[in-house]
Amino acid sequence: MDDLTTTQVVSDAVARLYNTYPFPPEPILDEAPPGYNWRWYWPTVHSFCTGAAPDAASVRVLDAGCGTGVSTEYISHLNPEAEVLGIDLSERAIATATQRCQSSGATNVRFRQLSIYDVDQIEGEFDWINCVGVIHHMPDPLKGLQALATKLAPGGFIHLFVYAAIGRWEISLMQRAIALVQGSQRGDYRDGVQVGRQIFATLPEGNRLKQRERDRWAMENHRDECFADMYVHPQEVDYTLDSLFELIEASGLEFVDFSNPHIWQIDRLLASDPALLARAQQLPEKDQYRLVELLDPEITHFEWFLARPPYPRVTWENDTDLLAAIPTRNPCMEGWPSQSIFDHNYQIISLDKKEFEFLQACDGQRPAQEGDRQNSPHSQPSATVADLLSQSELTLEDVRQLHKRQLILLHLPQHRPQS
Repeated sequence: MDDLTTTQVVSDAVARLYNTYPFPPEPILDEAPPGYNWRWYWPTVHSFCTGAAPDAASVRVLDAGCGTGVSTEYISHLNPEAEVLGIDLSERAIATATQRCQSSGATNVRFRQLSIYDVDQIEGEFDWINCVGVIHHMPDPLKGLQALATKLAPGGFIHLFVYAAIGRWEISLMQRAIALVQGSQRGDYRDGVQVGRQIFATLPEGNRLKQRERDRWAMENHRDECFADMYVHPQEVDYTLDSLFELIEASGLEFVDFSNPHIWQIDRLLASDPALLARAQQLPEKDQYRLVELLDPEITHFEWFLARPPYPRVTWENDTDLLAAIPTRNPCMEGWPSQSIFDHNYQIISLDKKEFEFLQACDGQRPAQEGDRQNSPHSQPSATVADLLSQSELTLEDVRQLHKRQLILLHLPQHRPQS
């Protein structure tokens, strides 16, 4: 078969899987979904990638490979001023996504059954693209990523997620075992799920594959949709750190950072030996990433942001710039107002009294948006960092740490261009 025919055959097989088992199988609610994911909230995405909160909330968003619309629904509710489009290969997944968003009252979203390869059929460009757990299921992931790159506006960001080969080694072995047993019946996904469950039930206690499934995945894989997505998928490409960066370099986009950067800090693994840690930290950045990959085989995926230059980068190292910034509390936290909260990563943290009072002062601030001056010429400006520090015992370095921990967002003064 030629490349075009192969691509179509594989894409059709993937669509059949998700028409059989729409994914993810989350229940449909009649209200906004609970909680948050900061990677689905435009102000925190922009802040993470640039250092500063965005000027405007009215962005255009593409959820590429949206499945049953779980991510799309969150994006829509968390960003009510955004224009959101979800696309997916599966007709049944798109129908579920549409029903999901209609039921929860997400009115700023629409859906379209469309392959990522065919995004040139969509008019215009997007400020932000979400593509999580998708391109590794495409027959040509690079072609898919390059197609998305053509729809990303200058200064825009794309969040991606692909599987990591080392951390999914046992999954890969079971995938091959199920396919071998299925033989000519491979492609019958219900049979594949049955075969896979029979193998796990039959394997002896202590078997590495059985134990890994029991320890790591069994809770979610009790649902056939999840089991099928993991073990009987017709197409999967798993990445190493090296092949990941080959993909990134060929995409034509710029690597911003991993969206779980704490995972890629080598001190997480070597901090107990300062001399060894110092030696490892002398390595080039990519080699430090490679070392983390080798030393932590629990890493099952890569998640990261890419950007289409030019885009602003604000470090807030200049005291004058930081003092003039307008701080707001990051809404991606649970338990507020309290000195004990869940942060943007749902980790429990404790705020001291000074930090708590500063966040209280930031709470409710609304920096001027584009057009505010014309709409409300008498509106009062929000307090700057300098204003709040004059009534606080915190230092500028403390403010920098609050920003680094994503507890506050920093907005550039309206008169200053983001460049």
